Amino acid sequence: MLKRIILTLLVILSLNACKREFFAESGPGELQFSTDTIIFDTVFTSVGSTTHTLKVYNRNNNSVSINSIDLANLNSEGVYRINVDGVSGTHAENIKIAAHDSIYIFVEATINPVDGNLPYLVTDSLLFVTNGKTQNVDLVAYGQNANFYTPHDNFFMSGADTVNYKYHSITENTTWNNSLPHVIYGYVIVEPNATLTINEGCQIYFHKNSGIIVGNPLLAENGGTLKIEGELNNEVLFQGDRLDEWYENVAGQWDRIWFTPGSVDNEVNYAIIRNGTVGLHADTIGNNNPTLTVKNTIIEHMSDIGIFAQGSHVVGENNVISDCGRYAMVLNIGGTYDFKHSTFANYWSFSSRNTPSILLNNFYEDANGNIQLRDLQEASFTNCIISGSLPVEIELQENTAATFNYSFNNCLLKLHPDSSLTYLEENNSIKIQNSDSLFVNTQEDNYQLHQISPAIDAGIETDISQDILGNTRSGLPDLGAYEKVD
Repeated sequence: MLKRIILTLLVILSLNACKREFFAESGPGELQFSTDTIIFDTVFTSVGSTTHTLKVYNRNNNSVSINSIDLANLNSEGVYRINVDGVSGTHAENIKIAAHDSIYIFVEATINPVDGNLPYLVTDSLLFVTNGKTQNVDLVAYGQNANFYTPHDNFFMSGADTVNYKYHSITENTTWNNSLPHVIYGYVIVEPNATLTINEGCQIYFHKNSGIIVGNPLLAENGGTLKIEGELNNEVLFQGDRLDEWYENVAGQWDRIWFTPGSVDNEVNYAIIRNGTVGLHADTIGNNNPTLTVKNTIIEHMSDIGIFAQGSHVVGENNVISDCGRYAMVLNIGGTYDFKHSTFANYWSFSSRNTPSILLNNFYEDANGNIQLRDLQEASFTNCIISGSLPVEIELQENTAATFNYSFNNCLLKLHPDSSLTYLEENNSIKIQNSDSLFVNTQEDNYQLHQISPAIDAGIETDISQDILGNTRSGLPDLGAYEKVD
């Protein structure tokens, strides 16, 4: 009897094992998708897009077999590519999805150049055929022609790490206009005796590990100049070349704008510099004029430093430096600096930060461990705001064997109540410990002044009569780059 029972169970199990998988018919077998439209933000011509992901769901109680997945090729001329089960192309077939399971499909786009300067639309559809039923997901991309700067040479520089700089040289006076975006791969080097002028409204996009170098760091010859000539409401934009919405505030997408030792007479006016590693890097003095003058400029979302100056001469007015991974500004190895009506606000939130918004020092340690002194001739701050998410947002590193001159005149500073900067009251500066009511909304990068901000009417009159937005400063001016307007 026991043998018969065992034999019967074995037959049942055998039949179940040989049972063919059942696929849903057209009605119940309908697919569902994570989105009905995949939208690619601006894609530069000849450059591949970021990869978008489409999830395809089988909500049925039975398995589904997708007979085919194809691009409709409406007007896209091979722009789009898909990857299904590790196979790239424009077609896939016999794709099975188990009951209550899903698969991923990866979609990319590369757009061919066309005549014209304006962005243009390229559309297509992904067609899914399952048991005779066709479903579709739309594909939308905006193509944009651009001026591309690609490397034609390279050099190596040693430091903490050896870096290979691949670059494109500018050897004569050159002007970039705003008819097309400018996309940089590697570095653009402005050679000695050349000036690069970037006109209002230009959009500069950097690929990963790219930047602009002013002056040639390999040459002893001084020279090389950058003039950024933006205008109010027509600023010059610098940012990474990944334009999908997810990357909008991601720091560290490109390197920096570096004014090397010997570069001269550099000017930045009405620029927006975003999402790099270092915004502006000013290195040493090339002549008696300021190495760098920065006005009406926003530097934000840098993974390291907003402004990094080393033994340099920098003048700044009406600037907003915010949300940097370490420092908003470092004035390092001495130098001469003068900042008026500037807002330094470091509310970095992408990782922990234990460095202040502002660092000043007058020395450095060389490769042999020896301390080298460099006089801080002047670091003057007038009508400025220095704030952030830390209890103390200023660090002073002084070696008493060298000059260390600094002043904060009519400034608002995030400091401890017992800060050693005892002269602040004599210079009409304000110490704060809580910055909650200082700005409109730090989480949304809005550093205009809150209606009860202590920075309102706390300034001293200067020759800077308008704020970064063109508003007139009347009576006692407000601190920082923005004048509160009712």
